[in-house]
Amino acid sequence: MSYIDGFVIAVPTANKQKFIDHANFGDSVFTDLGATRVIECWGDDVPVGKVTDFRKAVQATEDETVVFSWIEWPDKATRDAAMQKMMGWMENPETGDPRMDPVKNPMPFDGKRLIYGGFAPIVELDGK
Repeated sequence: MSYIDGFVIAVPTANKQKFIDHANFGDSVFTDLGATRVIECWGDDVPVGKVTDFRKAVQATEDETVVFSWIEWPDKATRDAAMQKMMGWMENPETGDPRMDPVKNPMPFDGKRLIYGGFAPIVELDGK
């Protein structure tokens, strides 16, 4: 069964193109390591909630846009192997994938406010 990694990020609105460039460069690592699809979505209709919302979750400021992203993997084993290879760069940059180097592909957002997690689908509908 497939496996999904989900992300919510606050990106300075002025950095939209930088974010697109960052994603186009860095997301290829995921597909090269087995991801079947990577989706990056720029916030368009992200309402402010009374108790909680996406903006509050990532502490977005007025000059930031919420980005919602996900990576689809064929299964958890493929995802786990890919994450191990990607995290290997942090442990040993000489043997890791250089696309993970923050100097070569700097994050155009505050990574400390990025929310992420892995999810096992429990309902999957195909409207095709």
